[in-house]
Amino acid sequence: MIGTKLCGVTNPAIIPCINACMPTYVGFMFYQQSKRFIPMDAARALKAQLNPHITCVGVFVNAEPNTVAQALERGVCDVAQLHGTEDNAYIRALTRLTHKPIIQAFCVKDKNTILRANNSIAPMVLLDAGGGSGTCFDWRLLCSVNRPYILAGGLAPHNVYQALCTASRYHAPVAVDVSSGIETNGVKDANKITAFMHEVARFNHEHANTH
Repeated sequence: MIGTKLCGVTNPAIIPCINACMPTYVGFMFYQQSKRFIPMDAARALKAQLNPHITCVGVFVNAEPNTVAQALERGVCDVAQLHGTEDNAYIRALTRLTHKPIIQAFCVKDKNTILRANNSIAPMVLLDAGGGSGTCFDWRLLCSVNRPYILAGGLAPHNVYQALCTASRYHAPVAVDVSSGIETNGVKDANKITAFMHEVARFNHEHANTH
């Protein structure tokens, strides 16, 4: 079963919808320059309202390893997603501070990006088109992926089913990640969240024996 990650959550009003839909992950953006930035105290309050079976991912961009580790160890988030220029040396430093899971994100431009993702020592990678751009990368590049990954970049209710069909011809993702694709005027939209989750569930049902 392919999971789902709803990223950039900031509004308490959307929590009941998220709990009803039960995504695999919810993402909190801890990068202050992002329009979806949320302070850690506010994220902790939202996390307390989420179903405990939903894994919370903190998204960091070139943060100090100590900052990331403290957020993980204090329970602000369950997983760290690194969305900057962090490298394997950074990940080694972070894993000396915490044993919590790490996702390294890559903005896919060409086959070389995929090769770098394949060589990451992070337990999981996320393949994106470019932080919050709302665009897709060339899914045919997934033919070079040789490890588990989360698919992101420009996904929305209207195209996530096709994205999964295309990706599965090469290497199916562990999960799909969405942020702007479930928003209306920059605010998370319950109808779009429900529609996105429905499309992923439709794919999972139709391809239950193939991944």
